[in-house]
Amino acid sequence: MLLGASLALAACNDDEPEIIAKDWAGTTYLFDSTDEQGFSTYYTPAIGTVGDPMPFFDPNTNSFKVLYLQEYSQNDPNCFHPIWGVETTDCANYTSLGEVLSCGTTATEADAAIGTGCSVYSEADKLYYIYYTGHSYRDGQQREVILRATSADYKTWTKDLKWCINGADYGYSVSDFRDPQIFRDDEGTYHMVIASCGDLKLADFTSSDLKEWKHVGLFSNMLWDRVFECPDIFKMGDWWYLTYFEQNNVGWCRKMKYFKGKTLDELRNAITSPVWPDSFEGVIDGRGLYAAKTAFDGTNRYCWGWCPTRTGATAQEKNINVAEDREPNWSGSMVCHRLIQNNDGVLTLGPVDGIKAKYNKEVKLDVKKSQNTETTSDGYKLNGDSYLYFGRLGYHNHISMTVTASNVWDSFGVSFVRGYDSEKDEYSKFYTVRVNAENDHQHKINFEEENGRWFVPGIDGGRAFETPADGVYHIDIFTDNSVCVTYINDVYAYTNRIYGIQKNGWSINSYGGNITISNLKVTEY
Repeated sequence: MLLGASLALAACNDDEPEIIAKDWAGTTYLFDSTDEQGFSTYYTPAIGTVGDPMPFFDPNTNSFKVLYLQEYSQNDPNCFHPIWGVETTDCANYTSLGEVLSCGTTATEADAAIGTGCSVYSEADKLYYIYYTGHSYRDGQQREVILRATSADYKTWTKDLKWCINGADYGYSVSDFRDPQIFRDDEGTYHMVIASCGDLKLADFTSSDLKEWKHVGLFSNMLWDRVFECPDIFKMGDWWYLTYFEQNNVGWCRKMKYFKGKTLDELRNAITSPVWPDSFEGVIDGRGLYAAKTAFDGTNRYCWGWCPTRTGATAQEKNINVAEDREPNWSGSMVCHRLIQNNDGVLTLGPVDGIKAKYNKEVKLDVKKSQNTETTSDGYKLNGDSYLYFGRLGYHNHISMTVTASNVWDSFGVSFVRGYDSEKDEYSKFYTVRVNAENDHQHKINFEEENGRWFVPGIDGGRAFETPADGVYHIDIFTDNSVCVTYINDVYAYTNRIYGIQKNGWSINSYGGNITISNLKVTEY
């Protein structure tokens, strides 16, 4: 670790490499820092990236098994995305299960390529099941069917390729029939909902034993012309929910969303009517979280999705290489959130206790530079256009603070990848998670490249939230290498990837208003 850091620091500035290497803590230059080999909180395999997590709580081991589609930098053009997996008890530390289910070896096999599915345990026959999407090419035509595999120990799996659900047999799409998800209704019947994306339908199959399945018609149509990927149906308290992701290559819609209803029939009607579950069209996170599904351990329900990587030659280019005409890459790092249910059934995301506990080493705050700030008995006051610029962060950081605004129009932000050149007396480009006033009763997060293009539309916060009546914002930001997750008051979550966070300076900023900062703490591990 120390050797790698020294080499990286020595190579980052051609003008003063020796000084920078010897006085790392005392300098504020921008370093072109790189991620570690693996991500230890927001899991990324040592080789490749995570696609479409499929979480399952195993009642036999009291642990979560999270399967995922393994993405390599160079996949076979026809046979790709074997299912790999990890195991966790705290949603913060993972043990790899390795390859769980291999894909086929020829383009015509039913599961030449594998798509999203789900895992479930049958108490009756003491078997684990994986139901998954099989993707193949036959007679020049793309085909998708639902397949399954079984295991007695969640280690050795047997494919049952003689069994399948072919959507075309029931009038559904031949080429886009996928993403099976199993849930149990109030009467104990198993349902398997399948996304027939080619014709914008959610098919419904039922079973009493997880082996024999009967088609019972539509669960619902998809809303308007929107394609629902990775649907997940579950009951939480008194409410039924459908979470999904809109397959929309551009624009505002490509985010995690949900519908709710007191019964399954009410949920179905809410989808097709539509009846939005809240004032922001059911959006739960922004563009930085995709393909998330949930699992419940009897106390908490968590969701796991992937935070995409972005392509670019430098951290600066990568950080803005997402907009309505420039998509991030498919797959990335596995991010876990805790689902929070409000009294009216509205869902939000909050921090995971296991992740908070993991960041347990407090770091001394080192203010390098400031503008228009005052020190108070319990923190700082920022007046007008102002900032507090701190020393370098580590690879894994938890920044927590309480921000108290003076009025409903106050905007503030936390900036990363911020380097200051004392000789030129200027900052380079840097990147800000900005809590911005939208109107006199709502705020939202914007992602901005300051000293550059400013607002980056493709990775903004996705939705607004109600401005706190007392003007108090409890902020938690967790970073693991380039993955950055922000929570506000348990009502707002924002997942993003910001390259170059580690080993560079950061700041807290105020934009024209007056805010106070208290309970400021940085911890790492």
